[in-house]
Amino acid sequence: MRGEARTRLGAVPGLVPGAEAAVNAALGHAGILLAFAASVAGIVTLGVGLARRRPATLRHGQTYTVLVLAGAVTATAAMVHAFLTHDFSLAYVAENNSRQTPLLYDVTGMWSALQGSILLWGLILAGYLAAMSFRFRRKADDPVVAWATLAGLAVAAFFFALMLGPADPFGRFAGPIPSNGAGPNPLLQDNALVAIHPVFLYLGFVGFTVPFAFAAAALLTGRLDENWLTITRRWTLFAWGSLSVGIVLGMWWSYEVLGWGGFWAWDPVENASLLPWLTATAYLHSVVVQERRGLLRVWNLSLLLSTFALTIFGTFLTRSAVLQSVHSFSVSSIGPLFLGFFAAVVLGGVVLIAWRGSRLRSFGGIDHPASREGAFLVNNLAFAAFAFVVLLGTVFPLVLEAVNGQQATVGSPYFDTMTFPIVVVLLFLMGLAPLLPWRKASSQVLGKRLVGPAWTAALVVTVCLAAGIRATIPLVVFALGGFAAASALRQLALGLRSARRQGQALRSGLLGRTNGGMVVHLGIVAIAVAMAASLSFGHRGQVTLAVGHSARFDGHTITYLGTSDITRPNRTAMEALVRVDQASRILHPAVSQYAPDTLGVSTPAISSTLVEDVYLTFVSPPQRPGGPATIGVIVQPLIAWLWIGAGVVALGTLLAAWPRRRAPVTVPVASAGPKAMVDEPAPSQQAAGAPSAPRPTHDHDQQVAHRRRRARETLRWALPATVLVGGLVFSSLPRPGPETVAERTAQIANIVRCPSCPDVSVADSTIPSAVAVDHYIRRAVEKGRSEQQILDFLVSRYGPRILLRPPSSGDDALVWVLPLAGTAIAGGGLVLFFFRRARRYAAPLSDADRLLVERALSKADRALELRSAPDAPAPVAAEEPTR
Repeated sequence: MRGEARTRLGAVPGLVPGAEAAVNAALGHAGILLAFAASVAGIVTLGVGLARRRPATLRHGQTYTVLVLAGAVTATAAMVHAFLTHDFSLAYVAENNSRQTPLLYDVTGMWSALQGSILLWGLILAGYLAAMSFRFRRKADDPVVAWATLAGLAVAAFFFALMLGPADPFGRFAGPIPSNGAGPNPLLQDNALVAIHPVFLYLGFVGFTVPFAFAAAALLTGRLDENWLTITRRWTLFAWGSLSVGIVLGMWWSYEVLGWGGFWAWDPVENASLLPWLTATAYLHSVVVQERRGLLRVWNLSLLLSTFALTIFGTFLTRSAVLQSVHSFSVSSIGPLFLGFFAAVVLGGVVLIAWRGSRLRSFGGIDHPASREGAFLVNNLAFAAFAFVVLLGTVFPLVLEAVNGQQATVGSPYFDTMTFPIVVVLLFLMGLAPLLPWRKASSQVLGKRLVGPAWTAALVVTVCLAAGIRATIPLVVFALGGFAAASALRQLALGLRSARRQGQALRSGLLGRTNGGMVVHLGIVAIAVAMAASLSFGHRGQVTLAVGHSARFDGHTITYLGTSDITRPNRTAMEALVRVDQASRILHPAVSQYAPDTLGVSTPAISSTLVEDVYLTFVSPPQRPGGPATIGVIVQPLIAWLWIGAGVVALGTLLAAWPRRRAPVTVPVASAGPKAMVDEPAPSQQAAGAPSAPRPTHDHDQQVAHRRRRARETLRWALPATVLVGGLVFSSLPRPGPETVAERTAQIANIVRCPSCPDVSVADSTIPSAVAVDHYIRRAVEKGRSEQQILDFLVSRYGPRILLRPPSSGDDALVWVLPLAGTAIAGGGLVLFFFRRARRYAAPLSDADRLLVERALSKADRALELRSAPDAPAPVAAEEPTR
């Protein structure tokens, strides 16, 4: 079928029949024009309806979202048809398609460069707007829904206006129509992940338009209660989950395709996708505090507006050529337009929040740092610091060059150094926060809940030390990962036990935001452990072997069996035939040529298990038939758990968003005693309606027994904590003996940039220029030269951009000082806040007053929990309370 189509369209070589070519362009332009016109018409109609308060006009304005979707689908269909029929009269098709391109990459070529990716953005945005209008069709005359739709249509109008102007995907080819196209970038036709990675990424990016639109609508209408949070909860979760999957799929693509054995290079494109993920993750945590306590309203709105703004800013970074990136395959002049739109979003958000500032003030505050809301606040500050470090490191070279013309590279050594302490804090909070009650934790309850997670962390440290693991970074990550995993499993066990006691199916104990969040935590732990293991214990090297010969590398036997030549319509390749150990499967690392005038692309081959990956690249083909070849070998431990963890995160997101049915709740008049935490009653809590026990007399024997019991409870978690801290201190002690030449070479090579490939160290690159620099470093180390002498020579030869880690002097010092100063100021402000609040409420309460307060707070907690659940029925009171 495909061959018949090509024969029919290729009667005149290189020319699509004129009528059909004209139809593709005309249909595409008509679809874009329809979507833009419908967006503008919807904005005007909704604006008139809001100004004149006409419900019928508001309902009519919602229908324009269907026209926007129809126009976007029409334009997308025309573009896909142009790719499938090789309509080289369109410049975009001629630049990103060829007759030899396989069918899958014909379709994915639509979003392989700037104009097509903007079209994909417009299509997904139109789908979101249509889905939003359908979901809220019964509330079409609600001003909040109308303003949200208007904001979404304004975003759509901007993107479709771009496609009518500088980002036109249907522009005609200037000059004679070529007989064949250039084809997509070789890296974009080497792995099927390009078919789904950008789609998930854009589902996340564009999906944040919906909560952004409702946040803007809440500010514009002044309806600033928590209702809009409930409305957008699942929309936000879907966008966050899609972005999470898209980021991990991008890591997987990098690992499978680029041939360097890594998965995250802190590339500007990677950072652009990470920034909104960080702020959105902070929002998903802090919004719980607003729903529960009515706090952090300004902060949550700021996070949501920042998340959407960062999606626009990330698109500006990747599509304006302002920063160079291995993933940026297009250069355009639309950067100023994106930057202007970003500035408008930021300025508009600031103005709206300032306008409604007096109505956004929260009543009450965070009572104590040892509470769940206190942990969420520190969590948010950590995520904000993380985002600031990533943003500063990404734009700092641009700012530095614009200010004084100095060039610098901020690479993975900087990001690894600055973000690791933040990751440690986040892992610790991920384990601690589920154990904390709201408002304030009692030492008795918290100590009891810490026992299991603390012993798990201590056991992990003990096992690691016994296994010979002494490196501080993996030991800390493994220990805190065990702590967080035990805490999450404890919470899930409570949910399952609660479901069983209520006679519900066990799966209901896994549903809901809290339990789904714990599953997400387990996935994050798996990802963190996999990253720490692969970055700390991975080994790389090269073996040169003759046919039939073997070599040992890091416990594996690598056998070279020869080469084979592969010819495909879109490429030619020379494959090496390699066996790892005694496996029956033969691996085929290759060097592929996609066009006569392009460089060869190294295609790795991977043998993967749950324990480790053996990653092979074809570094140097034989110079003569049957001659020796050089095979690159990288052993990456636990890398498979990175992809497994991503799957667990996706599963947890679905569980968190899944509707949870709750049985009617009977709230008796004589309610229970104080509640230590929503998910688990305090041990001393009395049964509902039970008569209060007489107050015990506090004689000397009872006081002694109480102190002994408290000491035993403290020892249960203090002992594993001591083991944990002792193990970490032991791991940080300097090892005896001098560093080897290989260790010093690797240490220096990791902070030196490959001269021919951006943002990759010479230790991770197999490019000849990088190999030459690596050899120089080794020779210099063998001659006894210091690290500074080696780096000074490389800077004198290649310039300051050769260093991935910016120096800590001069203007470059700002990239180190600013995050530290900001963290110190934020931390100091937080300590001062809690200190002043503690002094304000320092007057002690009597036991009777404390009991009354705790009972009142318990009732309020329960009522708020029931009211905040989106699908929970109203509580049925057994008897009307007497006031």
